[in-house]
Amino acid sequence: MNDEKVRVTVGDVEKEYEKGTTYEEIAKDFQSGYDHRIILAYADGKLNELIKKVKKDCNISFVTLIDQIGYQTYKRSACLILVKAFSDVVGEDKIKKFKIEFSMGKGYFCSTKGDFTLNDELVKKVKERMDELVKADLPIEKRSMDIADAIELFKSHNMTDKEKLFRYRRASKVNVYTLDGYNDYYYGYMVPSTGYVTAYELVTYDDGFMLCLPARKEPTVVAPFVPQEKLYRTMRESTEWADNLGIMTVGDLNEYICNDNINNLILVQEAMQESKIASIAQDIVARKGVKFVMIAGPSSSGKTTFSHRLSVQLRAHGMRPHPIALDNYFKNREDTPLDEDGNYNFECLEALDIKGFNDDMTALLKGERVELPTFNFKTGKREYKGDFKELSEDEILVIEGIHGLNEKMSYALPKESKYKVYISALTTLNVDEHNRIATTDGRLIRRMVRDNRTRGTSARNTLAMWGSVRRGEEENIFPFQESADAMFNSALIYELSVLKQFAEPLLFAIGKEDSEYQEAKRLLKFLEYFVGVTSEHLPNNSIIREFVGGSMFPV
Repeated sequence: MNDEKVRVTVGDVEKEYEKGTTYEEIAKDFQSGYDHRIILAYADGKLNELIKKVKKDCNISFVTLIDQIGYQTYKRSACLILVKAFSDVVGEDKIKKFKIEFSMGKGYFCSTKGDFTLNDELVKKVKERMDELVKADLPIEKRSMDIADAIELFKSHNMTDKEKLFRYRRASKVNVYTLDGYNDYYYGYMVPSTGYVTAYELVTYDDGFMLCLPARKEPTVVAPFVPQEKLYRTMRESTEWADNLGIMTVGDLNEYICNDNINNLILVQEAMQESKIASIAQDIVARKGVKFVMIAGPSSSGKTTFSHRLSVQLRAHGMRPHPIALDNYFKNREDTPLDEDGNYNFECLEALDIKGFNDDMTALLKGERVELPTFNFKTGKREYKGDFKELSEDEILVIEGIHGLNEKMSYALPKESKYKVYISALTTLNVDEHNRIATTDGRLIRRMVRDNRTRGTSARNTLAMWGSVRRGEEENIFPFQESADAMFNSALIYELSVLKQFAEPLLFAIGKEDSEYQEAKRLLKFLEYFVGVTSEHLPNNSIIREFVGGSMFPV
């Protein structure tokens, strides 16, 4: 019997507990003060899973489902329960592959291969097994293993992707999670037991199925699955590219790099992207009457480089493209709307002079000569410096900006005069078959590197503003992506190995006293998976050059 006590302070409340009490037990005493389920706990600024035990006096704050890190923990835990349930229903010996592929909406598309038939009946049985596991509220146990032992464990279960992943880990230990005898590895924290995961659905889709999960703002409700056919086709095309290259996971990539094949990989993937850009240009030219190419996508998608490369391809097809940035139609600073915190909201549609843009574009469409504005970001004013445009028959405008897909942005322009392109860095590379890489992480690292290089912005400041950037994307970009005439995936399989050398020093500069420290620590751990490569062999028109420098384009 341990009679030693520790003092725990939560907000203004101080309580005594026996040393060795779990954070989960402490959370139960404070759950009534939170609107959503507690998922994790900070103790003196250090993030902990609820299964961990308190060992000394400390100040505790809790993370709930509605917090980003808690929400990610919930989704990760749901994946473990799904994989376990699928194994129980089908039988581990019959599964050749079970892969959590990519995100669509608020869920994940999953693919399978093996000695079974994937159909509605099987997916229904898997869902029922998940329900049983959740109802039983089984513990999700965690133990630290030597890398060599972990490799042997997963090799014996035919999880060769994890075996390959661990081969390139510097650490001597790795954490393995166990659920009802099923062992798996996950990048990130878990809930303490299956009973925490209460909202999920399974829906068959194409040749796989969707694990549908709740939105962060409504973490107890799973919205009906709405197919996003264009996004899905783009992701599947990129997955097939990766499969043809034999690089589906980080372990595959590291092996490719260590076998001195990286230059070949760079050339092949860049050629694949150029082929896609050429295809989009050909489609634009084939649609008679298109005068405005509207390009939109979330932050750090590589829109500027893509615009220039598309323009090159359009010139190769006999067109004369002219780039226009929607940012030049920002309202003067004093007329910019404010957000809920009283800060200028540059992400909303109302921050732009929509009428002025439509008036100018309509005049150009009529063949009139128009003086286009330039926005001075230092003074916060629009300026006119004699940039006159007049469109001839073979000329076309390439217009880039976050609101390009929104019909309200170009309401006065005839539909047949517009061609819309959605661009995003939609990574299909996985850490392993059960651990996907979030597209947002890739874009965040891109932005961190670029903004530090071009604006001197610290990684801490980039992390601090990322939540606001994401909210703007959710409101102003993602709802319109399916309206695009073409989608372009700007992610490159090798890019995180290149970005690693630039991002790590920036992240290490974030101190423990900073509120962004935990996120910096998470990203540093994530980058440890990758074998780094130099940027010196990147083509100077590569999209990644927009972020690391050395681009031939004015980016």
